[in-house]
Amino acid sequence: MRADAERSRRRILDAACEVFLERGPDAPLDAVVRRAGIGAGTLYRRFPDRTALVRALVTDLLGRLAEAAGEARAAEPDPYRALRRFAHAAADLRMGAAIVVLLERLAADADLVAVRSRAVAEVEALLRAAQDTGQLRTDVGMGDLVLLCVRVSRPLPGGLAALDADGTLVHRHLDLALAGLRPGGGDDEGAGGVVPLSFEQVIAAAGRPGEPGATGTAE
Repeated sequence: MRADAERSRRRILDAACEVFLERGPDAPLDAVVRRAGIGAGTLYRRFPDRTALVRALVTDLLGRLAEAAGEARAAEPDPYRALRRFAHAAADLRMGAAIVVLLERLAADADLVAVRSRAVAEVEALLRAAQDTGQLRTDVGMGDLVLLCVRVSRPLPGGLAALDADGTLVHRHLDLALAGLRPGGGDDEGAGGVVPLSFEQVIAAAGRPGEPGATGTAE
């Protein structure tokens, strides 16, 4: 029964991730029910309201993000290959784009910050290792990497989505973008004097409720 419950929960979270990414965090929960192939009662027994569902989804995605980074580091002794492996795993899970969309709905608290900090630390370790071995440009910050992955992994709008129905285009564009982060991998004439963008700057700029310097308000 526990295994069945976990499979049901996984279906709900996966469906919610797809629906919220396609239609935003205000998408009808009925759309999540239909996408997951479950009854409405099953959804509401596990997640009594939208906030509970979004919080569970963000926590799940951040945890899987940290796991993907750890698995990449364990599987690939080469730092750049480890970073690339992680980026592609994150793209498959649509983590980068989904988390940015969903975090807009949640006030920051100690539990959420702790989960996020673990994920950031795991990914930043990959980034620093690639830079320390000279395989990644030193003007690339954690914020740059996160926003690059977000831009590349967001679904194409309207009929253009058909161009990447199987996800192949996402991975091609991700490789092109990552190649530009390597020393000599792209035209870096315009990058002189640019300060790397940190993850903290991304969070502050988002105006998230509960964050230092934030101006947003929780719903």
